[in-house]
Amino acid sequence: MQDVITIGESMVVFTPVSIPMMRYAETFSKNVGGAETNVAIGLARLGHNVGWVSKLGKDEFGTYILNTVRGEGIDVSQVKRDPDFPTGLYFKEIRHADDIRVSYYRKGSAASTLQTDDIDEAYIKDAKYLHVTGITPALSDSAYHTVIRMMKLARKHQVKVVFDPNLRRKLWSEQKARTVLTEMVALSDIVLPGLAEADFLFDETDPEQVSDPFLARGCETVIIKLGEKGAYFKTKNESGYIEGFPVPRVIDPVGAGDGFVAGFLSGMLDQLPLSDAVKRANAVGAMQTQVKGDYEGLPDQEELHQFMFQLDNIDVKR
Repeated sequence: MQDVITIGESMVVFTPVSIPMMRYAETFSKNVGGAETNVAIGLARLGHNVGWVSKLGKDEFGTYILNTVRGEGIDVSQVKRDPDFPTGLYFKEIRHADDIRVSYYRKGSAASTLQTDDIDEAYIKDAKYLHVTGITPALSDSAYHTVIRMMKLARKHQVKVVFDPNLRRKLWSEQKARTVLTEMVALSDIVLPGLAEADFLFDETDPEQVSDPFLARGCETVIIKLGEKGAYFKTKNESGYIEGFPVPRVIDPVGAGDGFVAGFLSGMLDQLPLSDAVKRANAVGAMQTQVKGDYEGLPDQEELHQFMFQLDNIDVKR
């Protein structure tokens, strides 16, 4: 039995080391990146049981991802290997904290061939939460149908569906993205968009106002991520702003939103009040920005506690 199941593509990430601009770079670091596995790793480090559903190529990159994710304590029994399609790649240029450029090489990847037959209903029905993003349905028609089917199975078995739109404009047209993401909102219990994503869907930039269209489409809880300002949450019965955690400077913002989702779900699994779960989400998201990499800054329980309560502020631990 898993606390959380997630479905989506993970890729190998190459980041220039010698110089930020890829055209001049001669050396690259190699890491794993993917919104869904970022969330899974964040949850596993905080002590929760997590399962990942996906496909990888039967290649060295696929083995690298599988070993990395498994090494973080995530159940990978539902990850299939396909010898006919490659593992996806992407390159990330960090020119500075406000200028991150991503180039995908994921068309025709193994994960884009996800089919409804790849889903094990018995695996889903015993989970507490299903986490999905708007990235997976953008990969292909079959991936879209797979995610929608998984969401419907979760609802059938009273598994809470948690949806992060994670808009990727490079993957599909705005019209199709808006249609599919709105459909997914209606199949979700909890939705966690960034403010720009909420504006994209419902043409409104006020967090309090833009929350209403989400709730009107049937979800129980909407949480608007506001970056360094924190977050705004709203349900039928309660709402409020939760301040963010200040950090000295942002080193790499990639993965902060996924850290936010992991922190929030961890709080819900630990049965915290909603406002406290959002506070934990803010903390994990802030911590992720302090380290280069898509998931490397995600904390364990002790690190999170120290950060939230500002304990042990010794400059150098000897």
